[in-house]
Amino acid sequence: MMLNMPTKPRPKLILTRVIPYILIGAGIVGLISSFVLTYDKMALLKNPSFVPNCNLDPVLSCGSVMHTAQSSAFGFPNPWIGLAGFAVVLTIGVSILAGATFKRWFWVAFEATMVLALAFAGWLLFESIYRIGALCPYCLAVDVALIISVWYLTLYILQEKFLRLPARFNAMATFARRHHGEVLVVVFLIIIGLILQHFWYYYGHHI
Repeated sequence: MMLNMPTKPRPKLILTRVIPYILIGAGIVGLISSFVLTYDKMALLKNPSFVPNCNLDPVLSCGSVMHTAQSSAFGFPNPWIGLAGFAVVLTIGVSILAGATFKRWFWVAFEATMVLALAFAGWLLFESIYRIGALCPYCLAVDVALIISVWYLTLYILQEKFLRLPARFNAMATFARRHHGEVLVVVFLIIIGLILQHFWYYYGHHI
């Protein structure tokens, strides 16, 4: 007599189920971080001697970042972009959880917007490390939320075939789906390594 062994859920079902929670989580983290940064930025504009509560040490210092031109890249505080953008991300996540469906063009536009947001955050992180010489903890939280959400959003869009890759990239896409967690770990280890390498002059004496 043959036993019916339980089968593992298909990756498609798992990803379809978790994508709204990933978007909701990213939206919440991004909104909270953007709200705190907006509050601190406004307080700093009113009182130049104001010290944000995220000034933890000479490296992890929101105040040092807020005084730079990069903190208002488009002529207004960057957190305003986060307030609007992450509100949209949260809304989309909640809508999917409630059963809403979207057209292919919507997913393509959403993916493009999220990739642009990640590129902007990556530029700000580069500027913080190599130009400003200080890091904003709340900005780092936004970076983490964006990296995770864009990664899984991309996998979801490819899985649902809203975007189609050339056949020669199929093996790469399959690898990415099977090792999605490991890929994220490698990305975060690289970022942490770059930060520690650049700021070792400080953290090397405190570890």
